[in-house]
Amino acid sequence: MTEHYFTADPSVPFERESFTAHVWGHELTLDSGAGVFSRGHLDHATAVLLRELDAPVQGRFLDLGCGYGVIGIAIAKAVPLSTVFGVDVNERAIVLANDNARAAGVDSRFVACLPEQLPTDLVFDEIWTNPPIRIGKEALHELLLTWLPRLAPEGRMVSVVGKFLGADSLQRWLGEQGWPTTRLASAKGFRVLETRRAS
Repeated sequence: MTEHYFTADPSVPFERESFTAHVWGHELTLDSGAGVFSRGHLDHATAVLLRELDAPVQGRFLDLGCGYGVIGIAIAKAVPLSTVFGVDVNERAIVLANDNARAAGVDSRFVACLPEQLPTDLVFDEIWTNPPIRIGKEALHELLLTWLPRLAPEGRMVSVVGKFLGADSLQRWLGEQGWPTTRLASAKGFRVLETRRAS
């Protein structure tokens, strides 16, 4: 069976590969690795998300499907008054994300863990995500409906989804579930979406 980046414990040898990304005026040197999404480079979707949106303001943030931590670490680096949690099912991704946070000097404000390790009473001002579309529509819907209720009353989720991977249908579906979603930007075949709680 072919393994994916959302496999909990990939069996391919764990070889690290570092690269540098520039986000919101900060240079981030990040370790990626075999068996983790987007090895050796910043993927196009996340690059669009971080380029099209300004850094958020202070608050508590969730990097949903954090991978090696680029979104959450970028927030922690750019927003001194932030607390950022990253969750991922890939144990290698969690190791990389926490190592990258230490290297960036933000490990006091960013921590990555398995979803079940996060306290159930934590709520978030914002959720940032490049969601794992390829886990399938049903699993993706379940994932989003699990975490969206953890938003604070005035909170929001921002996400980036490929136009040809169902961004527009996902936007409609979220609205139908009581989570009105608007398009903030469209670039290079990707939609940047903002989702809020229905008033």
